[in-house]
Amino acid sequence: MSQVPRKPQEEEEEEEDELVGLADYGDRAESFSDGDPETGADEAFLDFSDPFSTEVKPRILLMGLRRSGKSSIQKVVFHKMSPNETLFLESTNKICREDVSNSSFVNFQIWDFPGQIDFFDPTFDYEMIFRGTGALIFVIDSQDDYMEALARLHLTVTRAYKVNPDINFEIFIHKVDGLSDDHKIETQRDIHQRTNDDLADAGLEKIHLSFYLTSIYDHSIFEAFSKVVQKLIPQLPTLENLLNIFISNSGIEKAFLFDVVSKIYIATDSTPVDMQTYELCCDMIDVVIDISCIYGLKEDGAGTPYDKESTAIIKLNNTTVLYLKEVTKFLALVCFVREESFERKGLIDYNFHCFRKAIHEVFEVRMKVVRSRKHQSQMQKNKRATPNGTPRAPL
Repeated sequence: MSQVPRKPQEEEEEEEDELVGLADYGDRAESFSDGDPETGADEAFLDFSDPFSTEVKPRILLMGLRRSGKSSIQKVVFHKMSPNETLFLESTNKICREDVSNSSFVNFQIWDFPGQIDFFDPTFDYEMIFRGTGALIFVIDSQDDYMEALARLHLTVTRAYKVNPDINFEIFIHKVDGLSDDHKIETQRDIHQRTNDDLADAGLEKIHLSFYLTSIYDHSIFEAFSKVVQKLIPQLPTLENLLNIFISNSGIEKAFLFDVVSKIYIATDSTPVDMQTYELCCDMIDVVIDISCIYGLKEDGAGTPYDKESTAIIKLNNTTVLYLKEVTKFLALVCFVREESFERKGLIDYNFHCFRKAIHEVFEVRMKVVRSRKHQSQMQKNKRATPNGTPRAPL
């Protein structure tokens, strides 16, 4: 079986302290357009086999039929594109990769596969594609006849599982904004039943699929991506434990650890997540960043809209206080506090200082692992050199 054409990819610098400009965040996507016009494969960059890349940056595959909304999801979540602007997006006709490197926790690759590409064709080595994958997101258009999509989903899941049983399979039942509440529930139940019946008929009942109702016109797509990304964060139990300790000692009802760029929450405490609560947190982050961009920068535009001094307090009309504090250059802690508990703000701030210090210690451990793996990857590359020290010529 032939492999996807590729050359060794240039090593990327791990600059964990560099803050990506929030306004320029959308410029980081890479689109491969100079390769095979039929497959969309790029000969120079399309490398699925870099062990360092897949270990440090888990790979997320975004798959589904044409016009199911894959590119729109990516643009809205990671490029701050308005949902209405996605109506003018052209259909993706080539494989696109995007490196998301906001921090040591939000650090992964997204590979967007065009719906018309048959990656089980002999021109692709689908085993190599799935072998280094952390999560596979399959997008289904809920407003269309999804029988063909379910057939493709079954084929994709069964083959991917045989190659890599550790893949997280995530099903986005998308474009549900056009459906009534009853129709949403019925559609999810029907898709869930059909997919699991197909897997049972194939003797693969042990494969677990996660289903999400999503739309780019509300916060459901951000919450769904949050759940997907959390499964790829090895430090998640540690972060949840720190949040539990923090809220229990501070009289806080709910706390989220947010990535301020994408509004993905990478961790929360063990209490259930309410959708309305999550939406309020997202809106608060937008307000803080927007006001900082207008009034917080210097006259020449220097500075960043989010730094160690960033903090915000919003009092709601239901005796609840929203409290935002900067944790790192990329992360924010957003808390829900009752007014009577917020009177002990000094205690909350002291506990937050301890929490922030613990998060930085987790960061340091993570970066040591990254540097160690990077060194090991470089050593393996050096071993591929010929005895006289010259690198091997590409095949």
